[in-house]
Amino acid sequence: MIGRLLDGRYQIRSRIARGGMATVYLATDLRLERRVAIKVMHGHLADDSKFKERFIQEARSAARLAHPNVVNVFDQGQDSDMAYLVMEYLPGITLRDLLQEHKVLTTEQTLDIMEAVLAGLAAAHKAGIVHRDLKPENVLLADDGRIKIGDFGLARAASSQTATGAALLGTIAYLSPELVTRGIADTRSDIYAVGIMMYEMLVGEQPFKGDQPMQIAYQHANDAVPPPSRKNPRVPPELDDLVVWATERDPEDRPRDARAMLDQLYETHSALMTSLPSTSSTSVQRTMVMPTATAAPHPSSTAETQVIGSLRARPQGALAVPDSAAALAARSRTGRKRGLIIGAIIAVLVLVAAGIGLWFGVGPGSKVQIPESIAGMSVEDATAALTALGLTVDAQTGETNSPTIATGLVAETDPPLGDRVTKGGAVQLLLSIGPKAIPVPVFAGMTEDQAKDAIKQAPFTLDDSTVRQFDASIPLGTVIDALAADGTSLTGVATYGELQTVKLIVSAGPLPDVTGLSVADAQTKMVQAGLVYGATRAEQYSDTVPEGNAILLQVGDGSTPIRVGDTVDIITSLGIEQVEIPDVVGETWDTAKQKLLDAGFNLDYNIFADAGPQFFTVTKLSPAGGTMADKGSTVKVTFSS
Repeated sequence: MIGRLLDGRYQIRSRIARGGMATVYLATDLRLERRVAIKVMHGHLADDSKFKERFIQEARSAARLAHPNVVNVFDQGQDSDMAYLVMEYLPGITLRDLLQEHKVLTTEQTLDIMEAVLAGLAAAHKAGIVHRDLKPENVLLADDGRIKIGDFGLARAASSQTATGAALLGTIAYLSPELVTRGIADTRSDIYAVGIMMYEMLVGEQPFKGDQPMQIAYQHANDAVPPPSRKNPRVPPELDDLVVWATERDPEDRPRDARAMLDQLYETHSALMTSLPSTSSTSVQRTMVMPTATAAPHPSSTAETQVIGSLRARPQGALAVPDSAAALAARSRTGRKRGLIIGAIIAVLVLVAAGIGLWFGVGPGSKVQIPESIAGMSVEDATAALTALGLTVDAQTGETNSPTIATGLVAETDPPLGDRVTKGGAVQLLLSIGPKAIPVPVFAGMTEDQAKDAIKQAPFTLDDSTVRQFDASIPLGTVIDALAADGTSLTGVATYGELQTVKLIVSAGPLPDVTGLSVADAQTKMVQAGLVYGATRAEQYSDTVPEGNAILLQVGDGSTPIRVGDTVDIITSLGIEQVEIPDVVGETWDTAKQKLLDAGFNLDYNIFADAGPQFFTVTKLSPAGGTMADKGSTVKVTFSS
């Protein structure tokens, strides 16, 4: 791509970054003579209509925003088979780069960055756009001090409430509980991601950790984000409250959008600055409305707002004339009349409010939340639970894939679990038909890293307990086989359930050679290879290994493959086997020779006897027949013709 001219206008200069959907290049706009950043979708995704639609959606979403804290999108187009979009070029670093370098940011740095992020996000929310992929990698810190958010590739309309299915989009560490459990995002999902980023800036790490993405997702769905001060005691309580508010598990308890959180952030910032000692580094110049110098403060006025009434000059010595009785009575009647009218209005308002409360609280207009706890229930139990809440259950059930709910049990509902439905409204139960069937790659022959990547891409779930199996015929680190959750081989299997467990069997190379070693030395060598010593078994004769020394390592009868961590026996030598010499004196040579060879002896004889073995008779053996001798030793034979 370097040096290529896109659409006869954009000259590609160098590569800036590469992501899962696209690569970003630095380019020159030859028409306007300015540097721009061009995001080019990966070629292998060009034929995927969903990816292409998502890519174009980023251009449309960002183009609708004109805000100093949002990366500007200038153009979008297609050159041959490449879809691209043109954005403003911001030389600098990302928030992720800053966190990797400094780990923990100060309160001031955190507030400054968050104000910029929330300002840009508030503009997006006002335009009806949910970002859905907020993370430090998408917050750009330009060299000139500007802070902008970018990458609207996963943006959706704020009112769409679209579920993403099992394949959750966005980075797992910043996904809100409702995105993890139901795949639904709105403006409050972005607020959750902002809260996680804020926690990370104040603490230096994310609140939830795990070896597998599913472990992190489970914590987001079930655990509350702790206050940052538990990890960093220097975090003020005001920021603790802000982070906890933004990361509440229930979306209803979070700020409704970025503007609401930004307003609170301004107040928090102001309060923190006020509480600090006034120094040249911490003092903040605040805008104040001052009264005129000649106006004296009214005794009832507050320090914040002063209402100065007009002053009438009185003649010196003049006294106020008291009101007449008639005037006082008229004023009293007017006051009572006004009081009755106000009381009547209040009574009507109370009745209206009570009626509205009854209608929406317990009457036909009230709403009931579909409980997430019915996931995993039988149809009968789920129906009973929903009916008890005043909902109507559709007699016709539906189907959906689920990697976690057993087949035939309730996995989801329509409307989705957790949604609020008008009392008496209909709910359809969606029963699990098991995980979605995913094609199984040929794992055997891959390197371990290649197999792990293939499992992640499928997507399946990697079982961390990888099996290391000794095999002299397969190179070290090469995958021998992959096992399903029930322990059966996936070799030759066409499909397997989405997100189901896959365990790899990887070659550990050849077994350690212990032939001829003492038992003690053989034990040391096997333990170094990751094996556990079981017992010593003297079971094999050997004409090369002295009696009592090791011959080989074995599990059971030797038919079971040996794996790292197995308990293994040492098979030792019985020495040379003693066998009886067949007594063949008096037999013809053709018969006697075969018996002696079958018994395992070497023979010393006159080779002329082989010319006519049926004519020669054995007259003597040395050692004599019927005696015991080492198998493989030599017997001398004498004939007569």
